[in-house]
Amino acid sequence: MSMIRSYAAKEAGGELEVYEYDPGELRPQDIEVQVDYCGICHSDLSMIDNEWGFSQYPLIAGHEVIGRVVALGSAAQDKGLQVGQRVGIGWTARSCGHCDACISGNQINCEQGAVPTIMNRGGFAEKLRADWQWVIPLPENIDIESAGPLLCGGITVFKPLLMHHITATSRVGVIGIGGLGHIAIKLLHAMGCEVTAFSSNPAKEQEVLAMGADKVVNSRDPQALKALSGQFDLIINTVNVSLDWQPYFEALTYGGNFHTVGAVLRRCLFRPLR
Repeated sequence: MSMIRSYAAKEAGGELEVYEYDPGELRPQDIEVQVDYCGICHSDLSMIDNEWGFSQYPLIAGHEVIGRVVALGSAAQDKGLQVGQRVGIGWTARSCGHCDACISGNQINCEQGAVPTIMNRGGFAEKLRADWQWVIPLPENIDIESAGPLLCGGITVFKPLLMHHITATSRVGVIGIGGLGHIAIKLLHAMGCEVTAFSSNPAKEQEVLAMGADKVVNSRDPQALKALSGQFDLIINTVNVSLDWQPYFEALTYGGNFHTVGAVLRRCLFRPLR
């Protein structure tokens, strides 16, 4: 088996260095992918620096991978993928396939064998491998230079739209217009939704409107928030800081949902009744 050339951090906070490793024999359920492009996400930096306390070194980061299939394991031959096909790989590389979450179709919540792509040896490399079910077919005409973030930030904000059955008639608010928020706005606009962006930076207004938002609300203006009471079918929070959440809960319509994808580490306080 030939060696795979990569860039790896050999210690927490270390510089990325050329690193070659032997991937071993191709596992039956694995797909091997030749990497064309790989995005750089802040989570990659967190893993390199061991901010979450579970990094293992040498660590090959990279989980926004765009490439082509170059080999299929014996159990992956009939899964709809073929050599030469354009594919992507995101945060997860493996799941056990037999826990309750996997059997019910929620492999992302695998209870026993979930392995992040970064822990499995990530995309800052010539090639990488993943379980076939985590290798995502992509259209040939996709812009491969910029598509990588769809496999991380894109999936993160798209899942709530599926979970909450968002349609073209839905009214949706997005809190925070950063890496996640701007993708959410573009997806919602493409779906035909009425989109309201909540931002603490008024200077972003024209840029956010150009992305597809119908309205931009200053999240630091209590009166502006109060005026939105009972309007939204869904509000997606993309920020990782603690806010006064009560105005946003009150902005939901009957049966509306508040969904946070931002990792807010402090306790969230709100009144369940108005």
